[in-house]
Order: sequence, then C-alpha cells, then structure tokens
Amino acid sequence: MTRTRTRGRCRRLAAAVLAVATTAALTACGGSDSGSATDVSAGGIEGVDDGTTLTLWTRAPLEFQANLLVEAYNKTHKNKVELTITPNDDYVSRVGAAAGSGDLPDLFAADIVYAPNWVEAGLFTDISAQIGQLPFADKINQGHLDAGTHEDKRHVLPFVLDLSAMFWNKALYQEAGLDPEKGPTTLAEFAAHAKAVQALKKDGVHGTSFGGNCGGCNVFTWFPTMWASGDDPLPDGGTKSGLDSDSAKQVYSTWRDLWASGAVDPASREETGASWVAAFQQGKIGVMPYPATLLATADKTVDVGVAPIPGVDGGGSTFVGGDGIGISKDSRKAGQAWNFLSWLMSEEAQVGVLAANNSTVARSDLADNEHTRKDPRLLALNQVAAAPTSRTPVAVNFQQAFNAAGSPWVTLLRNQVFQGKDSLAEDSAAVTEALAR
Repeated sequence: MTRTRTRGRCRRLAAAVLAVATTAALTACGGSDSGSATDVSAGGIEGVDDGTTLTLWTRAPLEFQANLLVEAYNKTHKNKVELTITPNDDYVSRVGAAAGSGDLPDLFAADIVYAPNWVEAGLFTDISAQIGQLPFADKINQGHLDAGTHEDKRHVLPFVLDLSAMFWNKALYQEAGLDPEKGPTTLAEFAAHAKAVQALKKDGVHGTSFGGNCGGCNVFTWFPTMWASGDDPLPDGGTKSGLDSDSAKQVYSTWRDLWASGAVDPASREETGASWVAAFQQGKIGVMPYPATLLATADKTVDVGVAPIPGVDGGGSTFVGGDGIGISKDSRKAGQAWNFLSWLMSEEAQVGVLAANNSTVARSDLADNEHTRKDPRLLALNQVAAAPTSRTPVAVNFQQAFNAAGSPWVTLLRNQVFQGKDSLAEDSAAVTEALAR
C-alpha cells in the first residue's frame, strides 16, 4: 500500500466512525492491510455450524429483539453467539475504536443510516454472492440492502426493521368526536385531528407532539410525508437536499400552524429525542408519528390505532429504519457468521421470533403470517414497509447533515416551525453542503 492510499483509507475510516475515534483509526492505518477475513462462502448457502463461538454487537434500542434472536439461534444451533449490548450514545465510538485497532466482533449491527459510511470505509465483508444464492433474495427489504451496497457489492442484511407510523389514542379520538378506528389519511386531516383533541381542553393532554430539537426524530417521521407526496428529500444519491420541495413546505407550515395554535405539547420545543414518545405512552397525546417498534410498549397503556404516515393529499409511506447487520472486516469466522445471517433471514427467525413478538419482518413474502392475521395493525405495517413509497434514505454524510446536535437540518426545522423564518433556501443549501463534505 502506498502512503497516499494509506492516508486516503484512513480518512474514510475516520469519517466512518464520525471522528469519535480518529486517533485510534489513524494509528491503525499506519501499516499494511491485515489480510482478508475467512472465506465467507465456506459451508455453502447455510454457512458453517460447527460449534464455534461468535461475537455480536448491537446498540441498546434493539436489545429486546436482539436477545430474542440470539436466544433462539443458540437453542437450535451448534454455534453460539455471545451478544454485547452497548448504550446508544456510546455505540459509534465503540465501533470506531474497535475498527481502528482491528478488534471488531464477528458480527455487528449498524443504524441503517450509518451503514453507507461504514460500508464505504470497509468495516464489513462483501456477502453479495451469499445473498444472491438465497431463494428469497428478491423479497428481502430493498432499502436495507441498498444502504449496505457499495460499488455494486452487498455487505449488510436487515437485522431489525424500525418503521415510522401514525399512532393515535382511540379513547381521546372517541372523546373528541372522531372515529377511533380511522386515523388521518392526509396531512391536513392529521392537523385537524390534533386540533380536535386539543379542543377537549383536558389537563395535561395535547393534540400532538414531536421532537422539536431532534434531527433523527423528524427525518424518521417527516420524510415519509414527502415520499408519499412524490418528492425526494435526498435526491442525487444522498448528495443534495430536496428539503425545499412543495410537500416539505407543507409539512413545515402544518407543524408551524399546530405550534402556533397550541395543539403541540410545549415540551416538544426542546425535546432532543430522549423522551419524545413518553407523553403518548402516558395517554396524554391524541395523534403523532411514532416508531412502530414501540407498539407493544404503547399498547400496555393506550388503545392504539396505527396507519401509514400520509402524504399531503393522501397515500402512505414509512421510513424503513432500524439496523442492518454484517460480518466485520476483522472476523476470522465468516463462514460461521454467515450461518447466523442466513438463519436470520429464514422464516423461523422472521416469523417465529420477530413477528411472534410484534416486530416487523424483513421479507415481503412473509408480511402476511399467522401473527399479523391476529392483529391487522401489524399486517398494515408489514405491507407499508414493502410499498414503493417507503424508503431508507442513503447518504454517506447522513450523521453530519441530520442527526448531529445542531445539524443544519435541526436548524432548518426549528427556523421553520418555531421561528417562521424566511430562510428555507439558505438552510436547505446548508444541508447540501454538509452532505457533500
């Protein structure tokens, strides 16, 4: 490796870990490549199940599903997976440090919006051939596959899908004179329903709520309205902002009106995402876009209605989020790791583990299953996940542009909703600049 190539690879790695472990990454990049991982093709389509111990890392928000999956796999296979759960705020730095020192686990999950960055930096092993051999490969969620694709090579499969959906409190709808079985089907209906609940003037109850200082929360819940309306907030392969489209303007003006009318929980203004769904779970919010993975939790305290997030004039969409998973560049047990991944995509795991516990499946051919037939809400979520209007946004610099504290996207949405500033063109251009860095 030449010195120039070494420096280039180091810069990509430093970017991949979002600069939290730059020193470790650059130190590790000083020498030559450490060699390729064990041949992932070993063992054929099902990989190798020979009693090997595998290591797997994931972040805390997926602890429930990860534990279920690992427990089920370990009970039915010779291989054993050792799971490590890391707090969400510490996960990127942990991956960064391990990537720099060559100590990544055999398998690790990545927030799907980070996947393009980490894949481009070479943190995952190419599993294109193995994915292509799966008889249901064309049924695997395309958004997650695309996020893990670089130079036509696939590196990531879906681990756990997290969808955004419209949730409403059926009891509050009933009190407000709304049909508790019908959620909003347009952006205007969403606003009208929120105002109807606010008009109840119940102490501590508000029409709606959102993470007003949380970039990721509003990518997750506002982009679907733009997609359902035929607009793309991230055109040109995630290198440009489309956040000044007609539908985007309708989203901002709707939330600005809801805020001005008092229909939004006042705590929303400074909400950074740590507790943005708490008020709904306490029965204090009428209707709001919400993470579908929390349906089981919300159901414990609220009679919940669920529907796709509507476009300006109708239709529906969802942000196909959650985490992807792949075999790390440092694994020497890739054949065994593929055994876990191929099982993860099986009906046994998707239906018998995930669907059985109210989680969305990652295969469209399994959307209608024995568990979703018992709860139409789950079937609706599975179906919208496979809809052409539903997407996983792909951008190498997603974190800097959207999720980071004080990102240009956070500035844009706060200027539009709380300040009503005439700065949309300028703020959208700042997002484009961040995406291009």
